[in-house]
Amino acid sequence: MYKGFSRIWTVYCVDRLQPCFSPFVTSVFNSRNGKLDNIGYVFKRTKKHDRGNPSALFVPVPVKPNPDDINVGEEFTGRLKKQDLLKILNKFYQKPEIRLLASENGLDDQLLHQAFLSFRRHCLEHDLPPDLHITISDILVGAGHVDDLFPYFLRHARLAFPHLDCLDDLKKISDLRTPASWYPQARNMNRKIIFHAGPTNSGKTYHAMERFLTSKSGVYCGPLKLLATEIYHKSNSKGTPCDLITGEERRHATQYTTLIDNKDDTEPETEKESYLLDEPELTPSKHIACTVEMTSLNDTYEVAIIDEIQMIGDRGRGWAWTRAVLGLQAEEIHLCGEAGAIGLIEEICNTTGEEMDVRSYKRLTELKVEDSALSSLDNVRAGDCIVCFNKNDIYSVSRAIEQRGHEVAVIYGSLPPGTKLAQANKFNDPESSCKVMVATDAIGLGINLSIRRIIFYSLIKPVINEDGDKEMDVISISQALQIAGRAGRYGSAWETGYVTTYKPEDLATLKTLLAQPPDPITQAGLHPTAEQMELYAYHLPHASLSSLMDIFVHLCTVDDSLYFMCNTEAFKFLAEMIQHVPLALRARYVFCCAPINNKLPFVCATFLKMVRQYSRNEPITRNWMSNVVDWPLPSPKTIMDLVHLEAVFDVLELYLWLSYRFPDMFPDVKLVREMEVELDAIIQQGIFQITRLLRNSEQVFRSDTDISEMGRGKKTGKMHAQVESEESKGKLSDLLVARGLITPQMLKKLQQELTTDKPDRRNKGGRNRRK
Repeated sequence: MYKGFSRIWTVYCVDRLQPCFSPFVTSVFNSRNGKLDNIGYVFKRTKKHDRGNPSALFVPVPVKPNPDDINVGEEFTGRLKKQDLLKILNKFYQKPEIRLLASENGLDDQLLHQAFLSFRRHCLEHDLPPDLHITISDILVGAGHVDDLFPYFLRHARLAFPHLDCLDDLKKISDLRTPASWYPQARNMNRKIIFHAGPTNSGKTYHAMERFLTSKSGVYCGPLKLLATEIYHKSNSKGTPCDLITGEERRHATQYTTLIDNKDDTEPETEKESYLLDEPELTPSKHIACTVEMTSLNDTYEVAIIDEIQMIGDRGRGWAWTRAVLGLQAEEIHLCGEAGAIGLIEEICNTTGEEMDVRSYKRLTELKVEDSALSSLDNVRAGDCIVCFNKNDIYSVSRAIEQRGHEVAVIYGSLPPGTKLAQANKFNDPESSCKVMVATDAIGLGINLSIRRIIFYSLIKPVINEDGDKEMDVISISQALQIAGRAGRYGSAWETGYVTTYKPEDLATLKTLLAQPPDPITQAGLHPTAEQMELYAYHLPHASLSSLMDIFVHLCTVDDSLYFMCNTEAFKFLAEMIQHVPLALRARYVFCCAPINNKLPFVCATFLKMVRQYSRNEPITRNWMSNVVDWPLPSPKTIMDLVHLEAVFDVLELYLWLSYRFPDMFPDVKLVREMEVELDAIIQQGIFQITRLLRNSEQVFRSDTDISEMGRGKKTGKMHAQVESEESKGKLSDLLVARGLITPQMLKKLQQELTTDKPDRRNKGGRNRRK
């Protein structure tokens, strides 16, 4: 129903068209003035390239003629006829011995064919070097053999394919078979590995945290900013000073003390959360709570906790867990997660020479699978959480429940952290009238919720396959267990958790999923580093960063019994997007690692503007950001407005992420964070009124449909009646605002103008009557 909305539809279309988009981006961004002379390797990514021969990645570099080759050979042996030359070259290419020689020099059939086409074109269109001209003349008169052309062909091939001269070096750089050896400081330590294995709500992280809080120094590595923030608060509240480090934020332990000392019950929660103490003279605390990607491998700790260790097998982010497990310098490393990862971690420990202690935990409260599905939203009860796997279902289900008299809390992945916490607090508060939640699988990690029953609205979820493509599939055993386990949280009002489905036909599948142990994690993720990309760029100076990444992935050697190469599609997407912008390689690599949703056109467009501004050496200031995002932003009136506000929040998060990588070019951290806090509050209000936004969106959608029908001559009496009915329900101004036809600011200005005009009209009327 909501796919007709412009922004939602745009996101949907970009998502669906993504597989078709990348080759176009490459061809546009890698060309200048219609020429490819200065590019080197241009890679058009298709499925056959993803799985096939690595040689398909290479396109020959145009070989420029030597200006000194000016008919010198012709003066010695006479002019060559093009037909004779073409006949000799084709005879050379068709010889089996040439293919064998080419293979010995790194040219497989595909590269050989491309190199020959380039060589033949060069010979026919340009003056030949004297030695090659004389050799061909000798062959034509019978004084030479066609095989004598091979040295000249190979010389040309190496100019067309520079990687042939450094292929061995490239393979050594991309040899990833022993990642444990990359971290010599960790290998020099006698680390103790402790695996806390158990399902959701089993207390495994609690036991690891007990050791963390009593240690002299420690680091907690979590998958989400919300989890790291929770540990930050918990640690400081129990008297263990702890700093917070995420991709977008640095928060010192004294900030927590300042917040507690200045606590004001009337102050909005989001403002207290956002307070930033930014004083460089502060000494870092001995304990750190961070997201796993931000884990420092240079510091030494007594205790380290790596949470949700099963994510080491994630196709996109698994490399961060692998890096932490292999590289953390800690006397004790506590791994918390599903038992399915035990076997893989044991194998990794065998390569590092370390022993692992496994501690198993059982769920603290009972979890029951109901014998009947929900079937109808009329059967929703207090403490229920309906889990949907797409945003449109979130919208339609939440509205349908509110129409039945229930107040609803809503949580999904693209909401700001402050909004998620506000919705969670509303749902958890015993005094609140909100007793029902509608959420995506975002509740599976990072948020403590008092849920009585989990209801799966569907069991089909979009997943990213090994090729980086999105496809629809039944949720995994691990996902089912993780989400269902949120019901009946220990210490909440519900000592027993329940789980069921909305559709009766899904219930048997859910029971099958929950009856099985978690899928075993068999491989850990790896990802190329910036240093490896710089070494590749040294050997292949004409290649784009996207091409370097593709070549690396295809040439790399991985011990696939333990490891896999993480998906690099998001990295390459950004690399292709900014390829035309002049940047240093290290800066380009950092920009391509930015955590943005590349399915949102507004976010991608703003990212590109930031990169261009950076490349011009012009700081990205608060004023610049305000102009780009059209700040200040009004409260949302429709769902489309809400989606846009979420995209703007992503842009502000991107600014903060970049500010810690390029502090001189992104200087206004405090000011942008203030914008973020204000926007979070606006989005919160939008979510609290989500039913009204949905209703307004439907009115706008119907209005757009009516206008299009009127343009086609299909306006009916029924439409007149509908408009008259709507206008009779309230003020015309309210109706125009609700439909999104004018903004509240425009309405206020209009009211001021009308107020100003009234005295003028009265005065004119009086003068006319006197006349």
